[in-house]
Amino acid sequence: MNNAILRTLAMTAEFRPLSPRDVEVATVDITAPPSNQGPVIFTGDDGSTVAWIPGEYHTLVRVNLGAIRVRGTPGDVLTLVGGTW
Repeated sequence: MNNAILRTLAMTAEFRPLSPRDVEVATVDITAPPSNQGPVIFTGDDGSTVAWIPGEYHTLVRVNLGAIRVRGTPGDVLTLVGGTW
């Protein structure tokens, strides 16, 4: 079953997953909008952190959104657009 993913995720000071589900495999365009005040921090696959500056975006293909964790400046957001195809 294919599902569209259209979500805005509000940033918090604590790391949290991109999905409330433990496993949600999808292909998505993720954007840190240019209006964000600070970077969005992702946990890398090796446990390191990676900062995305405001305006940065990438396409992630068939990733588990439940395993990707982010944090940022409260009030900032990430947008996710894609689906489970």
